[in-house]
Amino acid sequence: MHAPVRRRDLRLLPPAAAAWSASLAGVFCPAAAWGLAGAGALGIVVSAFMYVRRARRIRARPGGLAVFCSAVMAAVSVSVGMAMPARDDAAEWDGRVVEIVAEVSSSASIGRDGRLWFDAQTIGIGPPGRPAPLVAPIRVGVAPADGFDLGARVGLVGEAIATDAGERSALVVFSSDSEVVTPASGVFGAAAAMRLAFIERATRLPEPGAGLLPGLAVGDTRAVSEGLNDDMRTSGLSHLTAVSGANCAIVVGAVFWLVALCGGGRMLRVVVAALALAGFVVLVTPEPSVIRAGVMAGVGMLTVMLGRPSAGAGVLSLCAIGILVADPWLAATPGFALSVAASGALILMAPPMAKRLARVMPSPLALAVAVPLAAQLVCGPIIALFAEQQSLVGMAANIVAAPAAPIATVIGLLACLAAPVPPLADLLAASAWLPAAWIATTATITAELPAAAVVLPAGIGSALLVALISACIAMVVLRPRGTGARSVRRLALVRGASAATLVVLLALGGARLVLDGPLATSTAPDDWSLAACDVGQGDALLVRSGDAVALIDTGPDPALLDACLRSLGIDRIDLLILTHFDLDHIGGTSAVQGRVDAVLHGPPGEGADDRLLDSLADAGATLTRASAGMHGGLGGATWRVLWPRRESAAFLPGNDASVVVDFDGGGVPRSLFLGDLSASPQRMLARTAALRPYAVVKVAHHGSADQDPGLYAIVRADAAIYSAGADNDYGHPRDEALELATANGSHVLRTDTQGRILLGIRDGALQVWTEVPP
Repeated sequence: MHAPVRRRDLRLLPPAAAAWSASLAGVFCPAAAWGLAGAGALGIVVSAFMYVRRARRIRARPGGLAVFCSAVMAAVSVSVGMAMPARDDAAEWDGRVVEIVAEVSSSASIGRDGRLWFDAQTIGIGPPGRPAPLVAPIRVGVAPADGFDLGARVGLVGEAIATDAGERSALVVFSSDSEVVTPASGVFGAAAAMRLAFIERATRLPEPGAGLLPGLAVGDTRAVSEGLNDDMRTSGLSHLTAVSGANCAIVVGAVFWLVALCGGGRMLRVVVAALALAGFVVLVTPEPSVIRAGVMAGVGMLTVMLGRPSAGAGVLSLCAIGILVADPWLAATPGFALSVAASGALILMAPPMAKRLARVMPSPLALAVAVPLAAQLVCGPIIALFAEQQSLVGMAANIVAAPAAPIATVIGLLACLAAPVPPLADLLAASAWLPAAWIATTATITAELPAAAVVLPAGIGSALLVALISACIAMVVLRPRGTGARSVRRLALVRGASAATLVVLLALGGARLVLDGPLATSTAPDDWSLAACDVGQGDALLVRSGDAVALIDTGPDPALLDACLRSLGIDRIDLLILTHFDLDHIGGTSAVQGRVDAVLHGPPGEGADDRLLDSLADAGATLTRASAGMHGGLGGATWRVLWPRRESAAFLPGNDASVVVDFDGGGVPRSLFLGDLSASPQRMLARTAALRPYAVVKVAHHGSADQDPGLYAIVRADAAIYSAGADNDYGHPRDEALELATANGSHVLRTDTQGRILLGIRDGALQVWTEVPP
């Protein structure tokens, strides 16, 4: 006799979908918020009227559901409408230097630009010396320093840039002067002190694993090296280095199991696990993303542990509704979608998957593997909507790393809590180091495997492809059973079709990898002479004349630069031009180490810059510091350095001392590369250099708003290249910079929307090839 099948309670999914839809409509079209609120109120009245009329009929329940959906839409829309006046007031400071008093509302992390980034809630904002009261959410970048902890009050002076519709922050502030006015106090101050003590203790341990341990235990990634961070991303393990639903789920599961081991009843287990989760959220910084992850993961794990997965979907939907009413802008963030999807996977997929895996491994290990595997399958399509890099080793890496993750998290968390007892804290940190080192080694090894990741254009097409693969894998792994002969045959056909689909997709993927390798050049036209590699938020541009190749900057990521070079069949660089030493221009240099003949570089500013140059010289490159007036040849082309001027070569190392160079002849369109110059040195360049019309211009600073219209009026390029990342905090390329190109009749080319860009001369005319059609 078969046990009765418990059906999932999915009645709250429509209200959750209504809340999400209303949130997206409101944050992307704020002007419609109050209209949506009115429509929701009208829907409540109409639905309630229909509900009353049908109160004695069988269909009474759908009327009540319609009332709830309308109420949810109205509540979300009202939340958007009430928040908009302050956001609009903040947006009026777009492009201006402001003074801000604010309270930090998130943890801080080092960005790729070297700044320390965190979220804050303004208390006052205005011109320097005169901030006026205003409460609005902002995103702040400051010079790295201690003290910018959640709850701290800070003073800032910097340039404010308004964000696009849908962004959680009303402004992004690039601070040039910042200070901690009042440090974090109370429970937040104590948590910050404990985290700092744990980070110092963990980083005294050897690598690999030392820098990763704080990220696994308390979500602090400041000690994670750039290389390991890239490996974690490539291997699909990056969710372990920040406080995600997985971390929260591990804490809930560990406490639940420990209380059960001590003989505690189900209710006591639930209460203690909830208290432990709340304490964990406070310790790692209760910013919105952490609270969201905690709520979602807590709901998912508790429903699984309590044996009530049938109610889990309803509770999860209710939590999502509450979060969206409190902060509708979360609906437009990938993190919220990933949290909901991962929690749904914990509720619906992880239990049967763990049961299946328990046939070949111990039950606790099966659950530890099933949780990340289910999350990976469900979250993959969402990631493909926003990210261009898809890990092909992510599932295998997660399975290998999964057993170590809860051990490192729990013991590392205990080491953090044991800070007042140094000997015990040292012992626990050392114990947590081994599983952390296991995860770090797993990331490094899997990231170095051939074809560890594939670059797919972010969007709906890639998401559908990944969804198909995930569905096929789930069908093969879970292998659902039928109760009748017909059901068994039908399921066998479905499993067979899923396996065949996987084989076909793997074969096609193998063909793609071949094209990205030795045969990659067959996908590019033979007569290109300029190339803008798609390396995200950064510059990496190639100039080719005959067999000679110049590379201008290397972008932020060696893997992305190497993929671009391989796709174009480039093995050797005759001339490497490092315009300046920001990470988004020199971060990928290791990809060409030992393959460069000559280096032309801007003024170094720090010891790390000199060490980079020394490493290139040790690998056989000759170094030359650039200044205006230098010139040379590349194949049949000629190049000139136009900036910096010789007398100002040591002036302001960085953006404003970027090497500006132009190329002409030898099959190369007349082209100008402006580095990251701001408007002021652009004006000086226009006055001092012999500028002329160009066929191609690389727009300065990824298309920031800080441009000189006079320079672009002189250049009057046929094509303007904007080398920017699809996802960047700066809003590059800015509308103002795009308008400069169109105003001068230039054709706009953008790596963030068109991928890799190739240009060349054919029959005397400039030709353009892009990965994505304009």
